[in-house]
Amino acid sequence: MSAPLDNNTPTAAPASLRRQFGLREAITIIVGTVIGVGLFTTGGNIVGLMGPSVIVATLVAMLVSIYPALLYAEMGAALPYAGGTYQYAGLGLGRPLGMLAGWNFIISLVAVTGGEALAFAYYFKTVFLAMGVTLPIPDVALACIALLIFIVTNVSGVKTTGRLQNGFMFFFWGVALIWFFTMIPNVNLPVFVTAPGFLGSMDSFGFIAAVAMIWWCFAGFETCCGMGEEIRFPSINIPRALKLSPFIIFAVNGAFQWFLVGITPVDAIPTLADASAPYAEAMMSAGILGLPLLLLALGVAFGGDFSTLNASIAVPPRYLFTMARDGAMPRVFAKVHPKYRTPYVAIIALGALSILLVATSTLDFIASLSLFADLFYYIIGIAAAWGLRRRMPQLRRPFKVPAVAVGVPVSIVIYVVMMSQLGTEALVAGALWCALGLVIFCVCQNRYGKPAPQSAAEALPGADEVPSADEQRKMDREYLIWKVVVASAVTIVALMYLVPMVL
Repeated sequence: MSAPLDNNTPTAAPASLRRQFGLREAITIIVGTVIGVGLFTTGGNIVGLMGPSVIVATLVAMLVSIYPALLYAEMGAALPYAGGTYQYAGLGLGRPLGMLAGWNFIISLVAVTGGEALAFAYYFKTVFLAMGVTLPIPDVALACIALLIFIVTNVSGVKTTGRLQNGFMFFFWGVALIWFFTMIPNVNLPVFVTAPGFLGSMDSFGFIAAVAMIWWCFAGFETCCGMGEEIRFPSINIPRALKLSPFIIFAVNGAFQWFLVGITPVDAIPTLADASAPYAEAMMSAGILGLPLLLLALGVAFGGDFSTLNASIAVPPRYLFTMARDGAMPRVFAKVHPKYRTPYVAIIALGALSILLVATSTLDFIASLSLFADLFYYIIGIAAAWGLRRRMPQLRRPFKVPAVAVGVPVSIVIYVVMMSQLGTEALVAGALWCALGLVIFCVCQNRYGKPAPQSAAEALPGADEVPSADEQRKMDREYLIWKVVVASAVTIVALMYLVPMVL
């Protein structure tokens, strides 16, 4: 792929981003992108359809995410570019498919950004409602204010983004643990043994559709690849983050789903299927107000929602930035801030698009498009891993996935089957979005020409940096701690569903 052009000077040295993220930031960026609107809306809605059996769909969603996550670990370690799949697919499958991958990734997270901002507004007002105060501020106004704040912080530098992400995620975990303990006395364990009869049976197609919706809560498990140019020691940190991410997402989803099933009155479980805020509505229907409701609203608004907003405003601009500096999109989006070294034009442009979508109430259409964009983007990304093996067999791969000849086709088939469950509106919208992207791509390619080949070492300063012995020990120790914590969390969640059957 071609080197980026620095600001408006075509002959200048390539613009590069700063490598300041470590393993912790790589993980919190992933988890922050994923744990938000999907978990607290779609994930809760499926509980209304499946009751305690939702954990089976969540387990399947995790299983179909593990192998693709490992494929991204291989590609991210070998090619730690900003823009992730756009770059992988461009090199492995050709520039048009690379552009389509990046183009679909952008719209999928723009939809998440807008939805998350509105979710924040709801839970922010719930914080005051739990204290007996009704805020007379429209949800749209609060959502736009939140978006403006994160546009500014993301322009201000990647270090700021990383610190905020860590803070939001650890705040979320802290509040979530306190909320879990306050909810334990309200959990109805018998419902985990005998599912309510009125939930009915679900045929195989219904189960596939449920898995597809739960999988949306896993979409984004490879987010750190999009910021590959800003991660230190990417050949080590990117694979480690991606090995952990599906299990972290499973543990969080499984834990929250368990409490949602347990605290919701049995006759109210089906109502969760259409609830706009399942967790808050479940607590209200059970009469759980005051401090527990306040904790939930605080954790979701300032932990879950803020971490997702921060990540979803940070990552898509890296795709647009990379596509623009490569000549696949207008070059104005390739500008880098002279002080903060962030792709500020791309950040502002996509942030403004999110604000526009929120202000004009067009998110429903974009949300349906997002479902198509997510799945199509992953299908291209999975295929890119195979394409890179064939086109670039000599590429240095610090991490290599086994059985690609079998794993890639099987994964693609699984994701195509999930895509088949989408409605006609999503498929038509997705096709139109892809057509628009191809038109822009053709115009830009005719204007800028095809990029000249360049080695990864030339385009990615710092990608081959090797940690010192002391740094390596610290990184290994940190990774061990993460593995122990994640393994413990997954075990605890499994026991939460199994123990009631024993008792």
